[in-house]
Amino acid sequence: MAHSDTIPNAAIRAPRLQTARFVPRLRDTLVAYTFLLPFFVLFVIFVLKGVIYGVQLSFYNWNILAPTHKYIGLANFNELINDKLWWTSLSNTVFFAVLTVAGTTIVALVTAMAVNQRLVGRDLFRAIFYAPSLLSVGVVGIIWSWMLDSDFGMVNYGLKLLGLPTVSWLGDAHAVIPSLSLTTIWWGFGFPMLIFLAGLQNISETFYEAARMDGANRWQVFRFVTFPLLRPTLLFVTVTGFISQFQVFGQPYIMTAGGGPGTASYTVIIYLFQTAWRYLRAGYGSAIAVGLAVLMIILTLGQFLLFGRRADE
Repeated sequence: MAHSDTIPNAAIRAPRLQTARFVPRLRDTLVAYTFLLPFFVLFVIFVLKGVIYGVQLSFYNWNILAPTHKYIGLANFNELINDKLWWTSLSNTVFFAVLTVAGTTIVALVTAMAVNQRLVGRDLFRAIFYAPSLLSVGVVGIIWSWMLDSDFGMVNYGLKLLGLPTVSWLGDAHAVIPSLSLTTIWWGFGFPMLIFLAGLQNISETFYEAARMDGANRWQVFRFVTFPLLRPTLLFVTVTGFISQFQVFGQPYIMTAGGGPGTASYTVIIYLFQTAWRYLRAGYGSAIAVGLAVLMIILTLGQFLLFGRRADE
């Protein structure tokens, strides 16, 4: 009889407990969304509204100086597919992004592992390595334009001292994108370094102790312990890196006078800028932006499909 009386009481208490737990969670959720509301409002007004308008504009033929614009459907995208300059700028952008993201990731990871050691002046080295990322693109462009100058640049001066031939870093069609990539790596590896450093510090020391007890050397520790545990961090760094570098504009525009020599460093954003503001073709410029956005989305999803599962393992 006692056993039968406890069953209804437990059945009554269970919904009460669930309700008591649900109310604080709901309150916390409402508080969180209240704090996020100003961001969402500004995002909708200044970002999402502009994105929607840009996509809509890609279906129109509109000269910026004209008061009206004409609906032309997919004509801008048909032109884009057959546009040689679009494919040239896209190939340059992809080449630059692959070089820069790969180089930045490697340099940032190696540097993070170095400054994660117990070194004298470790914090000073961290600050020095991060410092270039605080510079504006204009300052970086001017500094490296002078450094890579064919006649008076410090890089070629150093090559002369070593008895090596000089290089037209920004004037050679084959050297200009690697030169811009090296400049960007120097400028931008500081932030990924901090991300990798945070990832390294979140790895428990017990994993390293177990690996050493099993007789693993430094390379084996990195390969079988550090690298697998850094996969989520690596995925974040590469995804954000590709998103950023696909939008490159300032370095080639400043250092090569708009994408030279010829169109050797002509990127998609430079092409978009020239189309929309020099030739005043806002509709076609929007089509260029939509095309780049679609490619970036596909690339990002591909990275998650390829590396996301491994990162979760």
